[in-house]
Amino acid sequence: MSRSVLVLTVVHHPEDARVRHRQIAALLAEGWQVTYAAPWRGYGLTPPDGIPGLTAVDVARARGRHRVRAQRDGRRVLRDLGPRHDVILLHDPELLPAAAGLRGLPPVVWDVHEDTAAAVEVRGWIPRPLRAVARGGVRVAELWAERHLILMLADEGYAARFRREHAVVPNTTAVDRHPVRAGRRDERGRHRVVYLGSVTMERGAPEMAVVGRELRERTDGQVVLEVLGPAHGPAEGLLRRAVGAGDLEWRGFVPNDEALRRVDGALAGLSLLHDESNFRPSMPTKIVEYLAHAVPVITTPLPAAESLVRRSRGGVVVPFGDTRQTIEQLLAWHADPREAARTGARGHRLVAAELDWAARSGDFVVALERAAASRP
Repeated sequence: MSRSVLVLTVVHHPEDARVRHRQIAALLAEGWQVTYAAPWRGYGLTPPDGIPGLTAVDVARARGRHRVRAQRDGRRVLRDLGPRHDVILLHDPELLPAAAGLRGLPPVVWDVHEDTAAAVEVRGWIPRPLRAVARGGVRVAELWAERHLILMLADEGYAARFRREHAVVPNTTAVDRHPVRAGRRDERGRHRVVYLGSVTMERGAPEMAVVGRELRERTDGQVVLEVLGPAHGPAEGLLRRAVGAGDLEWRGFVPNDEALRRVDGALAGLSLLHDESNFRPSMPTKIVEYLAHAVPVITTPLPAAESLVRRSRGGVVVPFGDTRQTIEQLLAWHADPREAARTGARGHRLVAAELDWAARSGDFVVALERAAASRP
């Protein structure tokens, strides 16, 4: 029997890797009918048409302090479209108030992407004096969600925030079984170092600007830092200045499939996240994506990231904020790209064995099947 799901986000880019390219793709492959409500036009996109099994719906985008309209739009979609589906999948904590009090809905699943309360600390649009209040509000919303919704966690590290056990669907990625060798030079004869993902100050934008400049100066442009992802807050201006100085290349948001193709053959992948409480319990997806393409990693010592890199021997761990060690390691791999390739290959073997989305996607589909079956 074919199932139907309403997938709703007002925050994430409609081409978000976890939402669109892993979860929805897995459901479509299993014959589900998917209504995907996302802020298409808010990100400058036209809702797609003609994809078998997929119906795209546009909703307002939540951005910075402008979130009320998006919440109202989300509530409208839940009220009007929700009852037509077997299950609803929410991707934003902003949508929890939108779901409260609505009657006649099928089972509602909240996909918990992050430690929501800790994330308040890195939301620059929340005034600092109000962050303690916001954290308290988030905690209340989480407790309500655990009582009234079905929770799905993107990382085992989030389990401690909740009282009961919940399904865990890790934020893994598709592993390339025949990856391009790391350290390949591009069409201009350069080695590329890549960063994949959203860019903020807390995610290492200041360090990347320094790394890009030093690589350009010390290799006469033979090693280039390529940043693939949107920038937020002060990081946007910082990247624009770095691009203007010729210190790095910044491509902004790049669709997931294209971005992963840009990872192929890179000398290294960077994950220079700061020591923020929001980052500590989770595995940075970018690290798994680099290793899935046999690209060696340089990461800061966040617990999950450090564990994976050391266990796989697929990269190196540098102290928080230490650009010197980062640069010296990149220069060493530039001088010996075969060592970079050997390091990336070691990481690839472990990720292929343990973290391939192809082996985990079935768990996600089963979790939604069970949620849909719980409807009275």
